[in-house]
Amino acid sequence: MALLFLGLLLLLGLGGLWGLLWGYPRASSPAPRWPPGPRPLPLIGNLHLLRVTQQDRSLMELSARYGPVFTVHLGTQKTVVLTGYQAVREALLATGHALTDRPPIAIFQRIQGGAGVFFSSGRRWRVARQLTVAALQHLGAGRGPGADLVLSELGCLSKLLDGYRGRPFPLRLLGWGPSNVTFALLFGRRFDYGDPVFLSLLDLVEDVMVLLGTPALQLFNIYPRLGTLLQLHRPLLRKVEQVRAILRASLRGRPMPGASPSYMDALLHKGQNDLEGQFSEADMVACALDMVMAGTETSAATLQWAALLMCEHLEVQGRVQEELDRVLGAGRPPRPEDQQLLPYTNAVLHEVQRYITLLPHVPRCTAADTALGGYLLPKGTPVLLLLSSVLLDKTQWATPDQFNPDHFLDTRGRFVRRAAFLPFSAGRRVCVGERLATLQLFLLFAGLLHKYRLRPAPGLRPVLDATSAPAFTMRPPAQALCAEPRNQWR
Repeated sequence: MALLFLGLLLLLGLGGLWGLLWGYPRASSPAPRWPPGPRPLPLIGNLHLLRVTQQDRSLMELSARYGPVFTVHLGTQKTVVLTGYQAVREALLATGHALTDRPPIAIFQRIQGGAGVFFSSGRRWRVARQLTVAALQHLGAGRGPGADLVLSELGCLSKLLDGYRGRPFPLRLLGWGPSNVTFALLFGRRFDYGDPVFLSLLDLVEDVMVLLGTPALQLFNIYPRLGTLLQLHRPLLRKVEQVRAILRASLRGRPMPGASPSYMDALLHKGQNDLEGQFSEADMVACALDMVMAGTETSAATLQWAALLMCEHLEVQGRVQEELDRVLGAGRPPRPEDQQLLPYTNAVLHEVQRYITLLPHVPRCTAADTALGGYLLPKGTPVLLLLSSVLLDKTQWATPDQFNPDHFLDTRGRFVRRAAFLPFSAGRRVCVGERLATLQLFLLFAGLLHKYRLRPAPGLRPVLDATSAPAFTMRPPAQALCAEPRNQWR
């Protein structure tokens, strides 16, 4: 596909397009020494070496040849890639503020304009992150109040599954539970599963995530001016604007009668008390948009993958249920403190997150000239930290390419959290929702397996190939499962 794009560019004329495609500013000063890497071709750089739906795997293959720190050209943009536990950990934890910025990724610049929690940099990022962390703490996310919220949602999700009476149900329904927990924190109330706003938000989030993973959007990010000329970003922007409209309506309609305190309230309070006038409605909407997208997608997709893997590994599911029965008995829902009493269940859930590598890489940008891996990178250099290479590092995991809960158990069967377990990244930009995600995944996973025996739909096997559903994250392909009530719940 990259060669097809090259042909298009040659037809349009190399001389004029060189300036058109130069989507990022050059570094103000050259680096004394760049890491090694494959020789780039004119205009397309090394795109011909990267598979569209498995870029992280392609980069890991290049790492085997050029080492854990190497240079790759994404079009005309020179990017440094870090792979493996040692290189990624050093960059995340030992570089201070040097790698806290995000590179100006074209599509997110169009969507957020440098605002929000996840793709902002500098002062705007610090303000948004501090506000978000404080708001989640105030709302009890990751603690007792958050646990009550998740367990209440577990009850609603169980009623939904009970209605299928063991018959096949769409896998995406499992994502409704964690998504609704996020919405409850954002808006101050949960949605009924039939609420049109709830269903609309879920459909829009799915559409946005799928569009972000398309070749058209990847081309837009690499050649933003050409992408703008071809209007490659328009379908995505239309979907994002529909989400923004819902968020603006919620902000302008606050406070809502009967609603609990919410993240939207925290945003509104910040905007109303911003004496410097630097936190506008656009900043509020950008932060809320980030939380809607990230907060629903990651937890929902992880729970779906967990269910699929339990259908594929029935012996693992059986061991989890034996442990749950022994610790919880018949009918008691799990609580946060049960994690220490359920080492195998905890190990299985961690292995799910390691094995699926939901978010393969984290883009960063050097905020100043930075020494990294023995090389000196100039300010403004995009740096790609390949989290999938850490979660699949052969030096850290006994069987990295296999689903193996023993990765998180010692010889006595006790749970061990491994230093190379980095699905939420680490350091100053570690995921703001890590505590909430960890809590709700444990409670929902344990609660569902305690009550149901998960099975593939009759005559089918679960589809575990993430490449069949390309998106911004490694979301599972659409399919059906069965949830049969276990004996003590019949």
